[in-house]
Amino acid sequence: MTTSSAPVILGVESSCDETGFGIVSEGTLLGQGLASSASQHAEFGGVVPEIAARAHLEAAVPTLQIALADAGVELGDISHVAVTSGPGLATAVHVGLAAAKSIAWSLDVPLYGVHHLAGHAAADTLEHGPLPERSIVLIVSGGHTSILAVGDLVRDPIEHLGDTLDDAAGEAFDKVSRLLGLGYPGGPAISRAAVGGDPAAFSFPRAMMRPGDDPFTFSFSGLKTSVARTVEALERAGEEVPVSDIAASFEQAVVDVLVAKSVRAVTERGLDTLVIVGGVAANARLREVARRRCDAEGIDLRIPPPRLCTDNGAMIAAVGDLLVRSGAEPSGLRIAADPSAVLHGAQLPLLR
Repeated sequence: MTTSSAPVILGVESSCDETGFGIVSEGTLLGQGLASSASQHAEFGGVVPEIAARAHLEAAVPTLQIALADAGVELGDISHVAVTSGPGLATAVHVGLAAAKSIAWSLDVPLYGVHHLAGHAAADTLEHGPLPERSIVLIVSGGHTSILAVGDLVRDPIEHLGDTLDDAAGEAFDKVSRLLGLGYPGGPAISRAAVGGDPAAFSFPRAMMRPGDDPFTFSFSGLKTSVARTVEALERAGEEVPVSDIAASFEQAVVDVLVAKSVRAVTERGLDTLVIVGGVAANARLREVARRRCDAEGIDLRIPPPRLCTDNGAMIAAVGDLLVRSGAEPSGLRIAADPSAVLHGAQLPLLR
């Protein structure tokens, strides 16, 4: 239980297939609850928005109760509410936003609409403390792959150095996993299959890495296509598809590009900190290669633990906590869902 004078922020996340509630006070995670509908989407090979929305509706109350019990607080102890108001699946975002508005209205407490990707960046502060004055943040997830230059997460504009032109890294994992018959979600499935595989068995392309290419832009569609053609060629020849070797080689190709571009951003900006967040940040090979490369370059690498990498309410509460402590004005109950919101700042503006 926190002291009565300390703000207690409830975070609500429902942008995709995970229903998350988290409770944060003064930079400390008090507790959280998380429910996933991934198993319901597995037979379709990806997230079905209507199924996700229905799952959020069913999970909201019990997941909130789990978070409160985990934190050891009562609902009446909540002093502020923060919620993902974008980006994400429209039907899914609306469910969490409606829940957050209901809670804020019933408690008569301020409500903050925040950007989902800012939440991923803020998740690291729950493990490693405040971000440095300036840092490079690599956000790599199922729907996003971006390199950002970040100052004060809630006071300063967030600068996009580069994004993906097509598939996000996590999306490529899902598609390749489906090609190999490994199931959904693809990230964990590929990682499991890659254990014991040879990451040099297949020379898959590292896109946007040639001289003259934008140094911070990503593209993974060609890599996915290369894997598909390799599998098709093996099957036409009547050869067994070496799933472990293909998974390991694909995973290595993704990791090589992610690490090379993000480390380059740190060095070219003259900074000394790289923060890697998002669902793909839970990938063991990415963590290992990034650690080795950053150690060699004298870069401080920060990656939150896997439990804070995937979508969760704690990261949204962390943004809310930073906004409250910075004195930011609440968004209020008029905040609308913005499923296509571009990341310019941690708090989303009211749509006009």
